[in-house]
Amino acid sequence: MTNVLDGIRVLDFGRYIAGPYCAALLADLGADVIRIERIGGGEDRWVAPINEDGIGALYVTMNRNKRGMTLDPSSPEGREIVKKLVATADVVVANLPPEVLRSLSLDLESLRRVKPDIILTTVTAFGAGGPWSHKHGFDGIGQVMSGAAYMTGTLETPYRAAVAWVDCGTASLAAFGTLAALMERGKSGRGQKVEGALLRTAVAFNNPALVEQQAIQVNRIPTENRGQTSAPSDLFRTTDGWIIAYAIGNPMFARWAKMMGEDSWLTDPRFKDDEARGNHAEDISKRMSAWTMQRTTEQALKELEGAKIPAGPLYTPQQALDDAHIRRAGLLVDTEYPGVARRVPLAPTPVDLSDTPGRFRHRAPTLGEHTNAILGEIGYSMAEIDALRKKGVV
Repeated sequence: MTNVLDGIRVLDFGRYIAGPYCAALLADLGADVIRIERIGGGEDRWVAPINEDGIGALYVTMNRNKRGMTLDPSSPEGREIVKKLVATADVVVANLPPEVLRSLSLDLESLRRVKPDIILTTVTAFGAGGPWSHKHGFDGIGQVMSGAAYMTGTLETPYRAAVAWVDCGTASLAAFGTLAALMERGKSGRGQKVEGALLRTAVAFNNPALVEQQAIQVNRIPTENRGQTSAPSDLFRTTDGWIIAYAIGNPMFARWAKMMGEDSWLTDPRFKDDEARGNHAEDISKRMSAWTMQRTTEQALKELEGAKIPAGPLYTPQQALDDAHIRRAGLLVDTEYPGVARRVPLAPTPVDLSDTPGRFRHRAPTLGEHTNAILGEIGYSMAEIDALRKKGVV
């Protein structure tokens, strides 16, 4: 089986999620991705440790299918190694601030002096052109500044999502942009800069809410888990857990109302369309809650399925791991990692191609695992590598 990105080399100077996950998606498609870390390992290597060495769940997930080397790119010898690596590369991924890129000669101008057709993929917190462009940031800042977190929870207690959707969304878009840049280079022979930004992603994903606000000044307020533009759309307690259920559009609402025994609601002006139902979502959620509280999760889901109402159970992480559909559909694949007692469940490339799918080829590298091999590929002898290691360059 061929891989889409066979023959493409990517240098990954990423940190945490946005850069490393972008590079991981490219690695899934067959690119030779070299993760370049500090001598003692980057901060993201140790997040949520899962073995005695302190290796983190974040690192294991974000660095599958990569080779790994350690390097001090700020030392004179390290700068020379970076130049030699760039000369062999097609893409450099670095979610580092612009001033750090320049200090390490990883900005586009410096890279082009070494490899004229290089593609530089960067991610910043706030994007270029605004008064906050120089600031650093993480996923949650995008959530709160886009208006998304405000609409989650209550006025007294807003919530950010625990899942880093801004980071992962930005990484996915950066990978999308990198693929587009590679296609353009194939036509024109020119590389370019691909730039993602956390706030840009969050604003784009929350764009419908911002359009509505500017167009009609609706000034919505948070309503916990209830949707605001249709109903029912909420989390509902059952006798043994919780479910989520939705009815969007008049045909679906009619099936739901009949199932509830509320045929009169079909001619009630409060529920005439999605907008009206969203405005009276609290009443609808109360009716639905009374129904679910008399049923187990399994019973409620079975009846909702019979009425063709989309619904699903609220899972703990362990329940998600144990779910039959998640396992049979291959949404998680258990893999070995050194020093971890149980195999770790990695999510494969989250989009499937029928002929050239992304594939799990090998686990994330241990710290500096491939340093010798990679340096050997760019002309360093073992004696030279030993000398670099003694000086703390690699």
